[in-house]
Amino acid sequence: MDSTSSSCFEKLNEEIIFTILDYLEENPLDKKSLALVSKYFYLIESRHRKTLKPLRQDLLPSVVSRRYRSLRSLDLALCPLITDKTLTLVSHHCRSTLRSVNLSKSMLFTHVGLSDLVLNCEFLVDIDLSNGTDLTDCAAAAISRAKNLEKLSLARCKLITDLGIGCIAVGCPKLKSINLKWCLGLSDLGVGLVAIKCRELRHLDLSHMQVTKKCLPSIIKLPCLEELILAGCIGIDDKGLTTLPLGCQSLKTLDISNCFNVSHKGLSSITNGAMLLSQLILSQCTPVTQALAESLQKLPNLQSIILDGCHVTSAGLKAIGSCSFSLRELNLRKCHGVTDEGLSFLVTKHKELKKLDITCCRKITHVSIASITSSCPWLLSLRMESCGLVPKESFALIGSSCRFLEELDVTDNEVDDEGLKSISRCSRLRSLKVGICSKISDTGLIHVGLSCPQLVELDLYRVIGVTDVGVAAISSGCPRLQMINLAYCPEITDESLRSLSKCLRLTTLEMRGCPRITSVGLSAVAMGCKQISKIDIKKCHEINDAGMLPLAKFSQHLRQINLSYCSVTDVGLLALANISHLQNMTILHLRGLTPNGLAAALLACGGLIKVKLHSAFKPLLNQTLINHMEARGCTFHWRDKPFQGEVDKKIWKVH
Repeated sequence: MDSTSSSCFEKLNEEIIFTILDYLEENPLDKKSLALVSKYFYLIESRHRKTLKPLRQDLLPSVVSRRYRSLRSLDLALCPLITDKTLTLVSHHCRSTLRSVNLSKSMLFTHVGLSDLVLNCEFLVDIDLSNGTDLTDCAAAAISRAKNLEKLSLARCKLITDLGIGCIAVGCPKLKSINLKWCLGLSDLGVGLVAIKCRELRHLDLSHMQVTKKCLPSIIKLPCLEELILAGCIGIDDKGLTTLPLGCQSLKTLDISNCFNVSHKGLSSITNGAMLLSQLILSQCTPVTQALAESLQKLPNLQSIILDGCHVTSAGLKAIGSCSFSLRELNLRKCHGVTDEGLSFLVTKHKELKKLDITCCRKITHVSIASITSSCPWLLSLRMESCGLVPKESFALIGSSCRFLEELDVTDNEVDDEGLKSISRCSRLRSLKVGICSKISDTGLIHVGLSCPQLVELDLYRVIGVTDVGVAAISSGCPRLQMINLAYCPEITDESLRSLSKCLRLTTLEMRGCPRITSVGLSAVAMGCKQISKIDIKKCHEINDAGMLPLAKFSQHLRQINLSYCSVTDVGLLALANISHLQNMTILHLRGLTPNGLAAALLACGGLIKVKLHSAFKPLLNQTLINHMEARGCTFHWRDKPFQGEVDKKIWKVH
């Protein structure tokens, strides 16, 4: 670009360019392209960026010190090796702007780095230290100096004790959200201190902790608490809950899933007076009986009930149907007691339902579907995987009555092309899953392609009747497509991939077990779909090094790839090292792969954090190499899986 053109761009003031960048938030590639127009635009983009999620920690120091110095949010979840030195550097360069830091999958840093971060960035309001299994009370003491902290996650920080959490409770009185999931070093004493000192708490997650009734009185007295998560707290039982004089009146969401010792009696006590409660999660918990429904009757604002895996009775569902509240969401996933009688009655009473999950409710038939479609025309999401007694005629009702559907999962059902034709009338569909539906062919997919332009996700897993014609219809009619699963669709060829190469937003492509796909088709996807981030080509035997070279050149956003059973050799694997974003590789049973080639590729892929390899390679790789990779933050997963010579053509069923 000549100097005259560059000077023209510089006449645009910063406010105008900021407005342009705001419009480009959805696609980071567009922002990158704009930044490369001129040095002036490059500088403005640096000032405009407020959030950063780097993929490689080795580039972080130069990025924050030279380019992005106005960051408000820094997500380091993809950088496993963050040291104290790195945190100190970040804290110095983002001293006055940084508000949020995510260190949820990082390691190597200690309380020293955290202390520098907290002291230098005094306006920090959000810190995520999840999975910090090596963090101790010293780290908690460092965090306690963040006087303005409002949100803190310590999930799986198992070494932090009541002493450490006590420091945080005293030092961070402005906390509004704290996640203590799997903090096994804490007891009722520490949780009680948090409840007493942090009176502004709105979100409290105590999942899978060893807490009992002793901390509950302090918790329910929190004046602003809106979300309480007690999932898997086996120390919570009816005996303790029934001693509570009154529930938390500000509570809006309560999760007591997997609390096996809580029945409708305990639930009634903890929700007593919770007139604002809108969501109740009881998965794998108390049986759904008439007594449970009676305890819910006093919750006038209840809109969402999650009952995954609960024992359900028809009387219980009918009783819920008779309750005065108006449900918007009902989840009955794997509730084996669901029948037409109970479900039909419930949906006819709760006609405002927006989300319904009846996955693996194997006793329901056409009767239930007819009731759902006639009573709940405003449904946005319907999940009904593996409802084997529902006949093909039922799916025509979905398309004719539920026109506002955005998500539909009919995996492993009897839906056919006529049903899919009717379903295609739901023009707002964004997610459609029809895997293991053996009666679907190109005819049905053509209707979807013609009528569902907003489709983002399509799952065709083991739909053996689909060919290139159907995929072409989807590609041309669904330009917003981001994810497609073609695994074990044996008739798919390179023509399908050529069609998909026109879907510029495609990020996830799953096509394992497609024996007719070759490197030619993969090359087309690589050149056309520049945003692709996940590819699974396991058991695509005709894909070789010729397919890896275009990936290495054009797919610079690729993060995850499964190459197992392909015909890729050392050359192709080494070519992938050119992809700086690559983090996850599965490379089992590559017959052309040698130990030396594998070692070279591993060393060259600087951003790898997870590699799955056959255990036969373990003694063939130098231990120094393995240690070096692990020191860089890469985790090896060794598999001793025997070689499978042919693609399994059997139709897989959910059980």
